[in-house]
Amino acid sequence: MKKTHLTALSIALLATGTVAHAQSSVTLYGTIDTSITYVNNASGSKNLWALGNSSAGNLSGSRWGVKGAEDLGGGLKAIFQLENGFNPSTGAAGQGGLMFGRQAFVGLTSDQFGSVTLGRQYDPLVDMVQGITADNYFGSVFATAGDVDNYDNSFRANNAIKYVSPVFYGLQAEALYSFGGVAGSTGSEQTYSAALSYTAGQLSIAGGYFYAANTAASAGARDADDGWSGTSGNTFNGAINEGYQTAHSLQIARIAAQYVAGSFTFGAGYSNAQYASDGASNYTGTEKYNTAQGFVNYQINPALLVGFGYSYTHASGNTSANYHQFSLGSDYNLSKRTDVYLTAAYQHASGTTRNEDGTTEAAQASIGSYGYSGTASQTMVNVGIRHKF
Repeated sequence: MKKTHLTALSIALLATGTVAHAQSSVTLYGTIDTSITYVNNASGSKNLWALGNSSAGNLSGSRWGVKGAEDLGGGLKAIFQLENGFNPSTGAAGQGGLMFGRQAFVGLTSDQFGSVTLGRQYDPLVDMVQGITADNYFGSVFATAGDVDNYDNSFRANNAIKYVSPVFYGLQAEALYSFGGVAGSTGSEQTYSAALSYTAGQLSIAGGYFYAANTAASAGARDADDGWSGTSGNTFNGAINEGYQTAHSLQIARIAAQYVAGSFTFGAGYSNAQYASDGASNYTGTEKYNTAQGFVNYQINPALLVGFGYSYTHASGNTSANYHQFSLGSDYNLSKRTDVYLTAAYQHASGTTRNEDGTTEAAQASIGSYGYSGTASQTMVNVGIRHKF
C-alpha cells in the first residue's frame, strides 16, 4: 500500500512539473555567420581580402539572445526577447556597441487579439516584407545598393510600441509608433510604420510604409558627418546616401511578392525611399531612390539551394544616379543547424551623388549594406559558414 501511494504521488508531481514547464518557457539561441570575403574596388581602386563582415553577417547577422513566454491564462501570454549582435571575427558588440542592439522588448500576446510589445524592435516593413525577398535567403549581396531602403534590416526603432494582429484568412496587419521623447516637440525624432501581408497557398504579398523624423530644424544645423538622431537607427552605409544624413525625414514605401512553384521560388519587389530636407539640412530638395528587384531560387535537392537576383536603383531629386546589381547565391546544408555558402554580386554605378560635406561627386558602387565603396564598379565574393544554436 505504501509503495502504491508513493508511486501515485510521484506521478502527480511529475505531471504538475510538466504543466508548469508548459506554462512558462525561456530559450537561449544564437547564430554565428562568418566568411572569407573578397571585394574588388573596396576603397578607391584597392581590393580587399577580409574575414567576416562585422555583425551584419552575410546570410544572417551573428547574434545570441534569450526569449521567453509565460502563460497568464485565458489565452494570454507575457513575452520578451533580448538579442545581442556581435562580430564573430573580433568578438566586438555590433549595433554601435549596444548590449542588446538587435532587439529588446516585452509585451503581451493573444491568439485571439494579437500582440502588443514595447522596446527596441524591427519595424513592420522588416517583419512583413523582408521575409519574401531574396535577402531572406541569401542576405546582403542581394540587398538594395547601399541599403538605402533598409532592405537588409540596417536599423531598428527605439522607444517603440508595436501591434501585430492575428491572421484572418491569410491577411495580417502590423503597426508601430516610436516616441521621439523631445519635450515640447511631439513630432521631433518620432517614427511610425504600418504594413499588411497576405498569403494564399504558394503566393505571398506584403507591403507597407515607414516614416522617421530627425531632430527639429529649430535645434540648429545638423552635423554633416553624423546628422541623424531619430528614434529609428539609420541606413547610411556608404557613399550612395551618406551625403543625406542631415535629412529632415526618411520615408520608405515597399511592396514585394513571392510565388513558390515546385522547386522554384520567384520573387519581385519595388521600393521608394525619400530623404527630405529642411532648414537644418546641408542640401535642398528631396533625394529619391526608386528600386525594382527580382529573383529566382531553385531547390536542387533538400540540401542545396541556388539563386539569382537583379536590382536596379535610380536616384533623383537633389542628385541623379543609376545602380545596376547582379547577385548569385548558393547555400548547402550540412545539417539542420550548420550550412556553408557561396555568394557573389557585381554592381555598376553611373551619374552623381553627394558627399558628407555637401559637394557632389561621381556615383560610386557600394554593394548592399557592407559600406565598401570606391569606383563606378564593384565585385564581392563571400565563402562562408553559418551555425545556429
